[in-house]
Amino acid sequence: MPKYMVKCLRVFFFISFIMLLVVAFAPARAATPRVHMLQVQGAIVPVVADYIQRGIDQAEAEGASALIIELDTPGGLVTSSQKIIQSFLASEVPIVVYVSPAGGWAGSAGAFITIAAHVAAMAPGTFIGAAHPVSIGPQGESDTDDIMEEKTVNALASSIKSIAEQRHRNVEVAEDMVRKSVAKTDREALELGVIDLRSQNLTELLDQLDGRQVTMDGDVLITLSTQGAVIERVDMTGRENILLTLSNPNIAYLLLSLAMLGIFLEFSNPGAILPGVFGAIALFLALYSLGTLQANYAGILLIVLGFGLFLTELFVLSSGILTAGGIISLAFGSLILFSGTPALAINPFLIAGVVVGVAAVFLLVVGAVVRSHRRPQISGREGMVGKMATV
Repeated sequence: MPKYMVKCLRVFFFISFIMLLVVAFAPARAATPRVHMLQVQGAIVPVVADYIQRGIDQAEAEGASALIIELDTPGGLVTSSQKIIQSFLASEVPIVVYVSPAGGWAGSAGAFITIAAHVAAMAPGTFIGAAHPVSIGPQGESDTDDIMEEKTVNALASSIKSIAEQRHRNVEVAEDMVRKSVAKTDREALELGVIDLRSQNLTELLDQLDGRQVTMDGDVLITLSTQGAVIERVDMTGRENILLTLSNPNIAYLLLSLAMLGIFLEFSNPGAILPGVFGAIALFLALYSLGTLQANYAGILLIVLGFGLFLTELFVLSSGILTAGGIISLAFGSLILFSGTPALAINPFLIAGVVVGVAAVFLLVVGAVVRSHRRPQISGREGMVGKMATV
């Protein structure tokens, strides 16, 4: 081999060796941190709990530095909030709940969720609290009702105390949110140790989170790295959006009313088909919505009874007694359908519109039936009375 080739090989191997040393001992370049973000706005219902669980699973799978949940809710179902809290406690990625935007509220179940987060933050102009449970029936009706309410309050108070202790937050204020319906502004919550941070916006929140240590399951300390993080928003899927729409109490009430109205029109005019098909589909969708929202069975039965009285009026003319009973039954059923959960209250204007609209449709149908009964017979023997005949 020529000498110049030997020299070239030596130089090549020497340069390669130097480059390997540089690569081996050079400080590793830090990867850009990624933060996943969910947005929860409205009542806490089962589909929201599933959405948050999916967001946690995705953040864990993709190695996100943290998961931020932007929260604005008046509350919701206890079962759904408990499922979310269990997801937080079992999460392998730090959870940050950020009550936002200005005017937002972490009420009732939202207070539980915020306190359960690894880091709790609020935007200026927001507030948290008022987590006292509301009974379904009238207060003070019996000793049994009082005992049941006391058991519920004690259970929820113990739950929020346990969560606050685990997250090293103000236990007394947390308990008062349940027992006394206490609510705190963002400044008060920060001063009292209910939350950890008060942030003007998402950028400021990421700056405040950077370098902060949080305690995960098993007392494992993790230092957050969020400076200059890339935010990846995790939106609801199409299926989740549909289920969320069906989980709206106003939609559930409207579906139930339309289902009863369609079935009523089918019975009053047999063979029409379209009202019956529409009513059957609306009924099944309403049953899903009502089951998801844990509707009051007494309210459902009163609404069904109201339409039953309307239908009976078609066959037994009662001089308006059955009609009046149907309207009263429909109105009371509508009012107590979701009375146990204020966050799921039906819009009173919608209730008024449905009651008036159904009553108007019913009166039109009954009027048509009465007019047909009074119309002279035009077929059969009765139709021949008074006519000229040749014999």
